Amino acid sequence: MSFKPLKDLNGQTAVITGANGGIGRATAQALAASGARIVGIAWRNIEDLQTYLDQLPNGHLGHLAILADTTKTAQLDAATQCITKCDILVNSAGFSRTIPHANIDALTDEFFDEMLTANLRSVFSTIRIFASRLKQSTNGLIVNISSASAINPGHGSNIAYTAAKAGVESMTKNLALALAPAVRVVSVCPSSLNTGFLEHGQDFYARAGQNTPLKRVGTAEDIASAVEAIATRMRFTTGNSFVVDGGRFL
Repeated sequence: MSFKPLKDLNGQTAVITGANGGIGRATAQALAASGARIVGIAWRNIEDLQTYLDQLPNGHLGHLAILADTTKTAQLDAATQCITKCDILVNSAGFSRTIPHANIDALTDEFFDEMLTANLRSVFSTIRIFASRLKQSTNGLIVNISSASAINPGHGSNIAYTAAKAGVESMTKNLALALAPAVRVVSVCPSSLNTGFLEHGQDFYARAGQNTPLKRVGTAEDIASAVEAIATRMRFTTGNSFVVDGGRFL
């Protein structure tokens, strides 16, 4: 890999987990517009996802939707055997639920384990599955969608979720060392996004926007633009965390 900036992603295949989510769809749009073939992985509404992918730029490349649950490693591995090429892996699958940080009794063992499995362990499992294909690429890149809450104590939907994302941050750095120089590994850390990921009312986002130096909350497109920039222009970077929050935590 030369690490020189690229004008586009022509000839590359981008695999995106959580592809039915706001960040997943926006990232698919951005990378397809830059010339990549998109393989979107989701665990439900696969027909809707395929319809969405069919409408993306460069549809002649054969964008593909695959049904698989990233928390079930054997299922994910079996479902993705048809993917022979992977240059970019974007891990955006995950979920959470709002629980005040002070309410530690609500964080049962079962819920904590569920948060770690969905938001941390499944990310590693997905990377392990695609590692050999990424190493064969001359543009191997992993982008983990993390969270600004992982590096800003007191924020985030709940303590278990922020712990999982802190794990993603650590894992990103360790894998950047383990997979270098064949594969770059970075994370993108959003703050509050009005994408429906959490059930916040519009008043919440209005207040958050007013308390942000750039005077709005982030969008899925903001995160997708960061991913696209890392894949094309910001190529001499690995192990880094890119916080995309409009300065909210300054």
